[in-house]
Amino acid sequence: MTGKLQGRVAVITGAANGCGRATARLFVQEGATVIGVDIDRDAGNALQAELAGERFLFLPADVSVASDVKSVVDRTVTEFGGVDILHNQAGTIVVKPLLELTEADFATIMSNNVLSVFLTTQAVLPSMLRKGRGTIINTSSVSSTTVTPMESLYCSSKAAVSQFTRAVAVEYRDRGIRANSICPGFVRTKHGDFEISQLRRLGIPASEEDIRSLQGRMCEPEEVAQVALFLASDDSGFINGADIVVDNTFTAI
Repeated sequence: MTGKLQGRVAVITGAANGCGRATARLFVQEGATVIGVDIDRDAGNALQAELAGERFLFLPADVSVASDVKSVVDRTVTEFGGVDILHNQAGTIVVKPLLELTEADFATIMSNNVLSVFLTTQAVLPSMLRKGRGTIINTSSVSSTTVTPMESLYCSSKAAVSQFTRAVAVEYRDRGIRANSICPGFVRTKHGDFEISQLRRLGIPASEEDIRSLQGRMCEPEEVAQVALFLASDDSGFINGADIVVDNTFTAI
């Protein structure tokens, strides 16, 4: 490892599984102190055990709840002196025909995918502003600009994440804050597997052959983590307000 994040403190939401888990491991390897946040206590505790003795702390929390977010950030600032990196990876998906969607579905998607990003960003910004620097990485999706049938709420939420990210970048550019989005295609995670299974159930083309046609193969979580590392490090110092697409031509075809 190159120590690109040596001495930095990173908060990663959705850290217990998938891309969040891969990113937590990589950030620790690159020298960061990582506070992993997730509602999945079992998976989070397992990651804590795996990284025992390393610079990793798992904090169970629901990042769509303001009091949970405040508790996580307050503890991070108290114990580690502040936040240098925020990576918002937590999110969910609902795959349904538009006419079957409910207000509860809307609340679930927007709370987990959009409200959580707003709450965590708002909570860490004072610490970053005191330091005069900070990096925010939000997980959006190719669905922010392309549409898959039966995913109207999910696509809307990811478009909101990308636009919110740009707004933060513009507002705080001259105060040392960078904010960028990662927009993956299909990734080999529980989230990705669930999405594909639901699309197939509803008759939407999502076979292995379809995935190969769209993006060559499934993306691996570690490949998304490498992009998060690039955005978190000084290597991307002049990249701000950008959507970094990780889709192997999905959106280019």
